[in-house]
Parts: sequence; structure tokens; C-alpha cells
Amino acid sequence: MVQARDRILDAFADLLTVEGERHATLDAVARRADVSKGGLLYHFPSKDHLVEGLCDRLEELAAEDVERMRTAPEGPARYYIRTSYYAGTPMDRTLVAVARLQQAGFARARAVADSVSEAWLQVLIDGLGDVNTARAVKLIGDGLYYNALFGALAGQHTPPDDQLLAVIDRITGNA
Repeated sequence: MVQARDRILDAFADLLTVEGERHATLDAVARRADVSKGGLLYHFPSKDHLVEGLCDRLEELAAEDVERMRTAPEGPARYYIRTSYYAGTPMDRTLVAVARLQQAGFARARAVADSVSEAWLQVLIDGLGDVNTARAVKLIGDGLYYNALFGALAGQHTPPDDQLLAVIDRITGNA
């Protein structure tokens, strides 16, 4: 069973993603989470606390992803590219929601987004042994994710195909 705190964060993320930061009011979050406003305020006394909670969630989810990336049998570059599409996972929804908060000027959202991006890049650098190749792979993955996000908004979930993975293998010297 999903706990009230998680439902509230899910609702906040959904509202941010679909409606934008201005529409993600405490009242709207409580309605979407199907909790009373008092229940919401018990867990998150203010919108700033909601922002902190969502940023904490992204840090946790990203740390798990970084570890999967670091230990992926296929290597970090292939893992990063293979997972660079929007599939509506908790990580996807949280990442997009924090990006919306970043656009709205929340400093913590900016700091967390930068930190997560740097963590992914560092795993690529460690795995590939070359900063420039790691940056190239990261930029390719980020571009794929951005492109896939717009496809997902149209109802399409298209993961990178084998041809693209072969290009990444060539770039990283694994061909």
C-alpha cells in the first residue's frame, strides 16, 4: 500500500509535470493525492517542504540508478544510452518534476539536478577512462531522453535501438 507521504509526492510530481509549478498548489496536491489539507500539512508544512521532499526523492532514485549504472554488466555507456528514454517510471516522473521546479527558480532543484547529472557523468568517466568520450556519451543520452520525453507526451515509449547501441559501442571503442 502506498503511504500518504508517497502519494503526496507523486501528486506533486504529476501536477508539476502536467500543469506546471504555478498550478501545483497545496490544495491541488492534497486533492490529487486524495488526502485532507491537514494530512498534507502534517507531512509537508509548506510548498518548500514539498520541494525538498521531491528533491530528496530524486537524490535517492538517482543514487540507485548510479549504482546500477556502475555495476551494469554491459558497461556504464551502454547502460546510460539504453536507459535514456522516458518510460513513466518514478525516476522519470521525479526527474521531469524537479526540472520544472528548476525552471521556476528553486535553487535546491537546480543543485540536485546538477549533482545528479555530475554523478552520471562521473560514472561514465570512470568506466570509459576518458572525459571527452564520457561527455559525448552523456550528451547523446541526454539528447535521446529529451527527444523521447516529447514522444512520451504523445503516447510513444521508444527505447534506443540496437543500431544506436552499435554507434555507442564504436564511439566508446567497444565495437
